Order: sequence, then C-alpha cells, then structure tokens
Amino acid sequence: MESAVTVAITRRADPSRAAEMAAWVRAGASLAEDFPGFLGTGWVRPAPGSPEWHMLYRFATADALREWEESPQRLWWLTSAEGFVEHTRMEKRTGIEGWFDPPRELPPSDLHVKPEVKAPPRWKQAVTIWLGFFPVSLLAGWLLAPHLTGLHLILRTMITTLILTPIMTYLVLPRVTRALQPWLTGQRPK
Repeated sequence: MESAVTVAITRRADPSRAAEMAAWVRAGASLAEDFPGFLGTGWVRPAPGSPEWHMLYRFATADALREWEESPQRLWWLTSAEGFVEHTRMEKRTGIEGWFDPPRELPPSDLHVKPEVKAPPRWKQAVTIWLGFFPVSLLAGWLLAPHLTGLHLILRTMITTLILTPIMTYLVLPRVTRALQPWLTGQRPK
C-alpha cells in the first residue's frame, strides 16, 4: 500500500500584506481540494506580525501529489503570488520515513521539483526502530513497572506510551538512525 505524502512549506510575505497572504493561502487550498487524493491542508504563523507562514498539505499518494504539483491550477496559483510571496523551504515526508533521512531544504527555484530521496527498505527501518525501542522499553519496564502495577492495563499502556513516544522520537531514533545511516542508505561514510 502506498503511503500518503505530507508537504511542509515555509513561505515569507511582508506582514503588512497579511490579508492578501491569507486570501492567497485560502485560494490555493480551495484549488487543491478539487484534486483526487487531497487529504487536507493547514497553515500557521509563528507569531502575530511574523513574515513566515508555515503550510502543510497532504495527498493520499505520491501520484496524486504529483498531479496537483504539475497542474496548471497550481502553476497559476503560484504565479499569482509573484512579487509578494517568497518560497523559502520545502520538505516532503511519507509515514515514518521522516526518521530515516535528515530534513532537506530545497532552493526556492526547485520548490516545484519532487526530491528523489529513496527511503531505506522497510525491513531496515523495522530493524532500526527495534534497535532503539528494545532497550528503551526494557529500561521503562524496569523503572516504571513497579510504580504502575496497581493500574488497569489500558492506563499503564497509556502512561508508558506517553513517556516513551517523545523519548523515541526526539532522543533515541535520531541517534540510532544517524549511527546506522551508512547501513540504511547503503553508502559508506565520507
């Protein structure tokens, strides 16, 4: 089964043109909604008056995303912002593959080009996750189990996963994938 693709884009616009920017973002979302496989979009600004706008959109498959990205509607929408919107960063992610490659920034001139990043085979991803998850689970079981024994299984599992998920996501998996990067990508260290 093909994974959904999420695209994260950072764009900059003069804060005095926030109303125009908001209208432009809504227009793009409205156009994308008509494409098969469109799963949703959203945008946020880090703070009032910030020139940065962080946008996400998601398509069910890479082919559905490609149809949107290569469409005349999207080209028209992007060119309608020339002169007041600067495209500064783009990342594409599918599923858990985000753990297996560092974020890549594309130059503004390449924001319409799909990067060719090949994710490691799923079996290598599974081995990598297990190598991080096993010792963390073992340690959590040893440290947490005595304090959670009187709780219902669902509550124990909820507490454990609430603690372990951020540890795995922010501490363990980045280090494990960095250490195993040559094996994951099949490339020798430079």
